[in-house]
Amino acid sequence: MIANLEDLQREQGRVREALSRQRTRILVCAGTGCISNGSMRVYEQLRELIEEKQLLVDLELLTHDHDAEGIGVVTTGCRGFCAAGPLVQVEPSGILYTHVRPDDADELLEATLNGDVVERLVYRDSQTDVPYEHPEESPFYRHQKRLVLEHCGNIDPESLDEYIATGGYQALGRALKTMTPEQLCDELLASGLRGRGGAGFPTGRKWQLARANQAEHKYMVCNGDEGDPGAFMNRSVMEGDPHRVLEGLIIAGYATGADEGYFYVRAEYPLAVLRLSIAIEEAEKAGLLGDDILGSGFSFRAHIKEGAGAFVCGEETALMASIEGYRGMPRLRPPYPAQKGLWGMPTTINNVETLSHVPAIVTRGAEWYRSIGTEKSVGTKTFALSGKIANTGLVEVPMGRTVREMIFGIGGGIPEGKRFKAVQIGGPSGGCLTEEHLDLPMDYDSLQKVGAIIGSGGLVVLDEDNCMVEVARFFMDFIQKESCGKCVACRKGTKQMLNLLTKITQGKGTLEDVDLLEELAEVVQDSSLCALGKTAPNPVLTTLRYFRDEYVAHVVEKRCPARECQAMKSYYVVPEKCKGCSKCARNCPARAISGQVKQPYTIDQSACIKCGVCVDNCAFAAIEERW
Repeated sequence: MIANLEDLQREQGRVREALSRQRTRILVCAGTGCISNGSMRVYEQLRELIEEKQLLVDLELLTHDHDAEGIGVVTTGCRGFCAAGPLVQVEPSGILYTHVRPDDADELLEATLNGDVVERLVYRDSQTDVPYEHPEESPFYRHQKRLVLEHCGNIDPESLDEYIATGGYQALGRALKTMTPEQLCDELLASGLRGRGGAGFPTGRKWQLARANQAEHKYMVCNGDEGDPGAFMNRSVMEGDPHRVLEGLIIAGYATGADEGYFYVRAEYPLAVLRLSIAIEEAEKAGLLGDDILGSGFSFRAHIKEGAGAFVCGEETALMASIEGYRGMPRLRPPYPAQKGLWGMPTTINNVETLSHVPAIVTRGAEWYRSIGTEKSVGTKTFALSGKIANTGLVEVPMGRTVREMIFGIGGGIPEGKRFKAVQIGGPSGGCLTEEHLDLPMDYDSLQKVGAIIGSGGLVVLDEDNCMVEVARFFMDFIQKESCGKCVACRKGTKQMLNLLTKITQGKGTLEDVDLLEELAEVVQDSSLCALGKTAPNPVLTTLRYFRDEYVAHVVEKRCPARECQAMKSYYVVPEKCKGCSKCARNCPARAISGQVKQPYTIDQSACIKCGVCVDNCAFAAIEERW
């Protein structure tokens, strides 16, 4: 039991000393991405081989047996470089291995014991073919500044001891021992930290508003719902450093006067739920959560509420309804959650990333934090890179980095020599940015000026093969399905916008449809109840703004410039090449092909379902696609 700050500092020293006796430490990434690629089989194979050599030693043994030493094999959270997984890092040499398979374990261990490097497993840059043995040297990591992600991939997320060894819970101890709740709120406000869930509201101000409202109980809520397609920032932090998020939640509870907190996590994140559960249990046993934390007199308890996966529950009033056991639907504000939230009590809601910044700010100070990022967008931001990009994964950079640096520096550019076309930023409620925006700083104000938002931080990269009308249709389909249906503007408006976009991608649209689509988008934006509806038209409005020519091509020329909208594709028989073998007709599932044997066949365009079976079965390349 850790009864006070002095006990915590002694525990930190004890664990650090124990870790120093692991002369070699092999870190196997066990984030969701690497697990799906087989990293746990790599971990098991390494453990088995090291056990055979009688070299295996874990932290629990080291903390109790001062004579023990050996090799430690540890599963960690996500290292971020998802495109190169499964990842294995060897310490203290710092060698990072990529695309590791169970069959590589023997060679990897042998090289580690001999002080050698398995060259074929180190990362090689996709553009220059330069090998990088150490992650901090590679373009993917070199341009990052990892504050929220500093422990992800470097510690066992299921070990309180390892978190304490990094300085974990020292910020909580400092806050409880040396700062009043009011001073904490002032420090966060002075730091310039803004909410990382999308709205960008000053965190310190939100805490002050909750602090000012007196009530019998107050609540803190950590929003880990994260429903954007292509976004996995919060999930990776909860999986890779759950104690950091918990520490931020407890500090926020002390600052706002809350005595109870909730983690709201979607049930599709089972690993995040598991590791948060372990963190809460460990913290309670150690006296870092519960009654009289660190002898301060402050008590706080934390719970986990699993959401059912409704996108709208990322909105704070819908989230609170879900925690209370009701259907997740937003309500009008005011009153705001800080005035009347969970069960009518003052409630503060911050997302995972926001709370993860708190311990570092408390430890290092507001002035240090303000030195990072831009004047109005302070600190760092995590982004999930996905889509048509070489280095998919999770990154963290100072606010103000340009789109170009993100995509062509850290992201490694577009694969297969394709041309960059656009990037969808901010999820389905975000907007599309083009080549003309590559040098735009990625901060709250700059993005807002061009019709986009940072949102939670998803970046979906699109290349020349992506149709922007289809991109807008895809996101509108998602939004329409996720609309809670409470307000007419969102419920009906998104449905009609989806119908118009579908009509256009099928080659049946008109210029009047394009004008109506734009008008509808503006109505939905102005009239919807919550942020989901108000931002739902962003993909449509930005694609109309920057790619109107593609809409015109679809409705006037009846063609898809990107050759993605299948309904606008046609198959034709080239008479000079057709031998009249009838194989295409015999295999056509729609019976759309007719003709006589040894004579050129024809395709009935009204019956053709665009499946391409005829092309696959023609041995003479006599059938061609036309757009």
